[in-house]
Amino acid sequence: MVSDAADSRLASAYGRLLTLLADSLHVDPFLDQIVRVAAEVVTPAVACGLTVRRDGGAFTVASSGDLAAQGDEIQYGADEGPCLEALRRGRIVEVDDLREDGRWCRYREHALRLGIVSSLSLPMTVERETVGALNLYATRPAAFTGTARRHAEAFAAQGTAALTIILRQADQALLHQQLTDAMASRSVIDQALGVLMGQQRCTATEAFALLRQASQHRNRKLRDVASEIITQVSGQSPQPAPGFVAPRHQM
Repeated sequence: MVSDAADSRLASAYGRLLTLLADSLHVDPFLDQIVRVAAEVVTPAVACGLTVRRDGGAFTVASSGDLAAQGDEIQYGADEGPCLEALRRGRIVEVDDLREDGRWCRYREHALRLGIVSSLSLPMTVERETVGALNLYATRPAAFTGTARRHAEAFAAQGTAALTIILRQADQALLHQQLTDAMASRSVIDQALGVLMGQQRCTATEAFALLRQASQHRNRKLRDVASEIITQVSGQSPQPAPGFVAPRHQM
């Protein structure tokens, strides 16, 4: 019956991940919820943290509580520990009883003072690259064996799949913003070229040369110079171009 209840919590967690995936507009809130759900589902975990790579180092992007945040930070300071090993080697690292574990001496002493006795660190691999590690901490020994280990691995796999999707969505959102910005800049420059062509009675190529020359002399961006020209002539700032709308897939 205990196993059935645990399996039911895991199934519910999958549903929550899907809901989070649909509702999250940004990566950060999604990561915060992943660690909270993980700490609830993988009992008897006390806390969960998520470590990611960045600029050659590692840092915690989300944690369900102070124990996980401090446990992660100890490892960064010592440059060793289970979550860093999982991140660097791309494999699961389990600690049954830190009191009897001889690995990571610089991490071990400080972690025990916090009350960490066992832990489980699971790599999160996106497109063949280990981008993070999900770190579960417990205050009793051998907390992540049997059902707990199975549920942790299953949840990490589902969390990684969801993370892959939301990162792709973030990339698409960035692309959308870049396209929108490019269109806005192009619109302002085109308006300024029209003004210059009318004032100087010149071609579009000649007007662009004049605009570029002014940009270089003033050491200002082309768009800023164009915006200033439009404001001087019209008395108001240039109007933005219509927003970029991504094409919808045909059903």
